[in-house]
Amino acid sequence: MTTTLIPLTGIVLLGASVQWLTGMGFALVAVPALILLLGPAEGVALANCAAGAISVVGLAGGWRRVRPAAMVPLCAAAACTVPAGTWLTRRLPAPLLLLTMGALVTAAVLLVMRGARLPALRGRGGALTAGAVGGFMNSAAGVGGPPISLYALNAGWTVREFVPNAQFYGVIVNAFSVTANGVPDLSGTEWAAVGAAMVVGGLIGRAVGDHLPERHARRVVLLLALTGGVTAVAKGLWTL
Repeated sequence: MTTTLIPLTGIVLLGASVQWLTGMGFALVAVPALILLLGPAEGVALANCAAGAISVVGLAGGWRRVRPAAMVPLCAAAACTVPAGTWLTRRLPAPLLLLTMGALVTAAVLLVMRGARLPALRGRGGALTAGAVGGFMNSAAGVGGPPISLYALNAGWTVREFVPNAQFYGVIVNAFSVTANGVPDLSGTEWAAVGAAMVVGGLIGRAVGDHLPERHARRVVLLLALTGGVTAVAKGLWTL
């Protein structure tokens, strides 16, 4: 896997930068590229590990703003559907996995871009629905954030309220996903490169975030994610 070291480092660096820049986005940006580079199972497993680690660091400064009443149903529902996502990942052939994951990412990005207002994502029932969909998508495609973003939008949360709660959810759901999916089979050199890229990406994201308006940063993240999702769909169709 030595030939993947440079692109792997670049993907993680970009994903970590946008995560620190906007409070979300590592998986959206990185997963389509990681599954093209490492394959669906390994790419999702690495995304789970990296996104979980970034969420742990980000939560350290904002855990007091976490809303337990909303997070308990979200996380409990996710725990129930993570095994289903893992089962799907292990059963489908690689081309269908690429197609499925690309389609999930693309659909999720389009919904977030539209700012979809859905009655089903309000109240306790909305938390259970968003958590269940997010848990399934996180373990199957490495992308569990969009359903939580839509839930927060329909609940009327501000960005300040959303970020620590999304990070808390990220810690929990990625812990479940890593338990179910395992860790990727990377060499020591590749793990070191991934760790260094996450640190450097965090520094870049924070530096750029001081000068780039949030709406522009989010637009860049979503466009990158949409491009990656469509590319994964195209490769899945090509290799069927």
